[in-house]
Amino acid sequence: MAQLWGGRFTKETDKLVYNFNASISFDQKFYRQDIEGSMAHVKMLAKQEILTEDEQNQILSGLEGILRDVENGKLEITDEYEDIHSFVEANLIRRIGEAGKKLHTGRSRNDQVALDMKLYIRQEVSEINALLKDLLETILNIMEENTETYMPGFTHLQKAQPITLAHHMGAYFEMFRRDRQRLDDIYDRMNYCPLGSGALAGTTYPLDRAYTAQLLNFNGPTLNSMDSVADRDYVIELLSALSTIMMHLSRFSEEIIIWNSNEYHFVEIDDAYSTGSSIMPQKKNPDIAELVRGKTGRVYGALVSILTTMKGIPLAYNKDMQEDKELTFDAIDTVKGCVSLFTGMLKTMKFNKNVMRTSAMKGFTNATDAADYLVNHGMPFRDAHGIIGKLVLYCIDKDKAIDELSLDELKAVSPVFEQDIFEAVCLETCVNKRMTIGAPGPNAMKEVIRIHKEYLSLS
Repeated sequence: MAQLWGGRFTKETDKLVYNFNASISFDQKFYRQDIEGSMAHVKMLAKQEILTEDEQNQILSGLEGILRDVENGKLEITDEYEDIHSFVEANLIRRIGEAGKKLHTGRSRNDQVALDMKLYIRQEVSEINALLKDLLETILNIMEENTETYMPGFTHLQKAQPITLAHHMGAYFEMFRRDRQRLDDIYDRMNYCPLGSGALAGTTYPLDRAYTAQLLNFNGPTLNSMDSVADRDYVIELLSALSTIMMHLSRFSEEIIIWNSNEYHFVEIDDAYSTGSSIMPQKKNPDIAELVRGKTGRVYGALVSILTTMKGIPLAYNKDMQEDKELTFDAIDTVKGCVSLFTGMLKTMKFNKNVMRTSAMKGFTNATDAADYLVNHGMPFRDAHGIIGKLVLYCIDKDKAIDELSLDELKAVSPVFEQDIFEAVCLETCVNKRMTIGAPGPNAMKEVIRIHKEYLSLS
């Protein structure tokens, strides 16, 4: 068992205890970050003349060889080592001898793992951000193609007012845009380097922490060594942001599941993103959307877990904090997989535009516009609301839409109705006259699309 701390102990750790304590099974994900951090640390030590130039060159060459051999499969990371730090250091000493023993000068595993985690999270934040940008570009393409694709808008899952598919998709664009902004905020807030904080109280070596931070592309060093090794706020913030992303994906998935049902038939999901039934040959199931909806709880669980882990931990580092890794890795992998698959499903999905339009016409989504018509002809809104309510009841009884009634039928409910009512309540008029920014009217939507295009070109 390769350990970095055996001098204090007179007998070996129990094997079960060792396995329970070890993190190599999951923190091996950090091998690149651990080596890159070590290389920066060594360059700083040499700059400060804590290491000689020859020692620096030997250690850097050894670390480069370890990285190369791990990535080409010549060197395997095994559970012989307690963690990724001991794996790197033990192999370095094996390869270059005495100089390798100086790698850990002025450093603790506490600030080392804090650095590795930050480097890893920082990279993953950028990758998730890029995946969300691809999703936003897919949504924007659908918006551009469907500014005149009419459909019902819903409240309480009941048809409410006519909108366009572009307008509906635009709501999700706003959600995922905010998700990217949250990731940007997390990146900026976490981008300070903990290396050089030691176990909790810094070190007596004359380290240049600003130089180390610069080498690793941080904004600067962290300013409190205790907080540096005990901080996992950035993990909590990330898991919170990932939970929000999954919540948005789940809402979108729920709508696609509903739209894919036989009763709605608004969409047809591509065969590549559907499955069938083992017993019912007619079935085409929205499995990707359902799995995304289901995996949302998995990411929520990671957030609750780390919050619970951190809530009772005194300063500074405690072993409990090792629990931040597996759940964070799983949440990241889950979100990346879900965003990628959802984007692919959306890109290949077909929209049944005629079905959407018919649904909007049959659902009394123009009832509010009919009431506005009466108001514009001098009737108080409350009276107009009551008259249109009676008109809807009549339409339900006759199985007709408002714009399918004759003028005589309309006048029987209110003599205020004239021939121009039919133009006032047609889908195109109901949508097109809503021209304030953020509304579904075509000119308003074109301006929003322009703004979104500009945003994506700059981000």
